[in-house]
Amino acid sequence: MPVTWDQDRLDRIRPWMQRYVDQRKYPGSSVLLKHKGQEVFFHACGRRNIESELPFERDTLVRIYSMTKPVTSVAVMILVERGLIHLGAPLSAYLPEFSSPQALVPNAERLDQTEAAPQPTLHQLLTHTSGLSYPFNPGLLPSAMDERDMIFKPNQGLLRDRVSDLAALPLAFQPGTRWEYSVSTDVLGRVVEVVSGKTLDQFFQQEILEPLGMQETGFVVPKDAGDRFASLYTPLAGDAMDLNSAEQSEDTLRLVDQAGSSPFESTTTFSGGGGLVGTLDDFSRFAEMLRNRGQAGGERLLGPKTVDFMMINHLPGDIASMGPSSFAEQPMEGMGFGLGGSVVLNPGRTGVPGSVGDFSWGGMASTYFWIDRSLDLTVVFFTQLSPSSSYPSRAELKALVLGAVID
Repeated sequence: MPVTWDQDRLDRIRPWMQRYVDQRKYPGSSVLLKHKGQEVFFHACGRRNIESELPFERDTLVRIYSMTKPVTSVAVMILVERGLIHLGAPLSAYLPEFSSPQALVPNAERLDQTEAAPQPTLHQLLTHTSGLSYPFNPGLLPSAMDERDMIFKPNQGLLRDRVSDLAALPLAFQPGTRWEYSVSTDVLGRVVEVVSGKTLDQFFQQEILEPLGMQETGFVVPKDAGDRFASLYTPLAGDAMDLNSAEQSEDTLRLVDQAGSSPFESTTTFSGGGGLVGTLDDFSRFAEMLRNRGQAGGERLLGPKTVDFMMINHLPGDIASMGPSSFAEQPMEGMGFGLGGSVVLNPGRTGVPGSVGDFSWGGMASTYFWIDRSLDLTVVFFTQLSPSSSYPSRAELKALVLGAVID
């Protein structure tokens, strides 16, 4: 639809970004806004490396963490379109180690308190209703995963081995009965490997990244990146991924990962749930492909109907109605879930201005993107602070952008 932008209102984004830097909430950040594929607004400020006083710039490389999930979901749908898999298939059709799953009984206090469970389907994995979880969620299974450091870090060895280890644990609940943010997308990455006969990095490169011109996105920091790889910071005193920690560091920007010693420089685990590193313009190309129903830059990755299918709600209601106790990168009230990202069902319930059907997701380092197809709009925001629950920047940015739409 035609959109008129108020430039003065768009320019409010600049001081908002600078306040986060001045208040030592974010080290630096960048944002890129496109309307109908044309750049409308870009700004970057602050530092990608505070210690070396290097500026956060347009070509800064960041960890996008869970914004990897929609990329993996696209990989799965590429295989669906080729007739190689179908979403109703049980997981064991591709990964036999999941052939006899057990699920924890309600209110279980020990890992051996289980009952037989149906195998999760690929669709349940895509929608986080599979029964799997994350170490940073509350509960018995997350605690067991945490003890085993089962979070698919870049330096944890072959994906097949990590998925095999995961299969030895019970599910947190019966598949299909709840929504819980999980390592399901990492498991789907392994399915892509098995079905395609390629490692996940090879499949991504050949089928998604290269066709879209995402030349600086991958599971490993490019060798010629120089000092463009941003440092990662946290306001927490302990683990930057510990969402249950209330212990704040004296320094709100405590350094936890940097170039020269980062596991992302020598990746061994191709995490489809959180392993990609890339640039702002690269991810904007991916978002534009989804906005444009599968096509970008003359390349078609998916058919229009497939993308439409991915970007509708696949849950019976909103996420909140499925009783989650887990973390999520987006609000749960008024928000459904598609394949790889959230879908706005009722902006009034989300508490954030937006359009019905907005598709979005974020990453643990506070990165964020959303697509508003009713306005032909894509927005990508990059920074590097973990955890992403630290500040309400996503809701604020969305309000700032939509406040600049005056017609």
